[in-house]
Amino acid sequence: MWGIIPAAGMGSRIQPLAFSKELLPVGSYVNGTGERPRAVSEYLIERMVIGGVDKICFVISPGKADILNYFGGNALSAEIFYAVQPKPAGLCDAIFRACPLIAAGEHVVIGLPDTIWFPETALRFLPADVLSLLLFPVSQPEHFDAVVTGSEDRVIKVQVKHAEPDTHWVWGALKMPGVCLHQLRDLWLERHDEYMGTLINEYMARGGRAYGFKVGECYVDVGTLNGYREALRVLDANCSTVAP
Repeated sequence: MWGIIPAAGMGSRIQPLAFSKELLPVGSYVNGTGERPRAVSEYLIERMVIGGVDKICFVISPGKADILNYFGGNALSAEIFYAVQPKPAGLCDAIFRACPLIAAGEHVVIGLPDTIWFPETALRFLPADVLSLLLFPVSQPEHFDAVVTGSEDRVIKVQVKHAEPDTHWVWGALKMPGVCLHQLRDLWLERHDEYMGTLINEYMARGGRAYGFKVGECYVDVGTLNGYREALRVLDANCSTVAP
């Protein structure tokens, strides 16, 4: 199974940093040589591997060679590959840069590298044969893509940064078959959406199915200073410093 990590953004909300925001130290872990800081994106990699991912594509910008230098060709049990987004063009553009690597018959997980969420095993609960959204409850859903679901977990609509969303559940990761990823890319090539939420809405309007699963317990966006502080609090409450 593939994992896609879009890491081409500038991280302007938490700059200036001397390195890519995906390498921001958040918490630590203990390995055979002692305790060391843990880059925020390592939490997503860990969760992807627990969920069955064995190949990961980082999508980076030309100025983010430090990510390549940090991870090299592997992390935990996953092989690491890289694609380049030549210039800032939004989340959808970044995600679909990985498409040439992924065959229609494979399965894909997509997550955001500057987030930390629990439980670590949440991706295991998502089916891989349909477009599946991993949902988390948040206190300020207006800052995210809020996901309204109906019977049998069917997604009704995604409200992208809506001032007064109808739900406090937001998507934090996606799982789907490779063929669905390519269908979304083809649709995006027609429309050039910036946000996955609006693209998913159009996908459903054209007959596609999407399902949202409320198995997430907490979700923190570490892209701001307040988020960074909240992440430290959440980590202190939920996990130890022992490496997986």
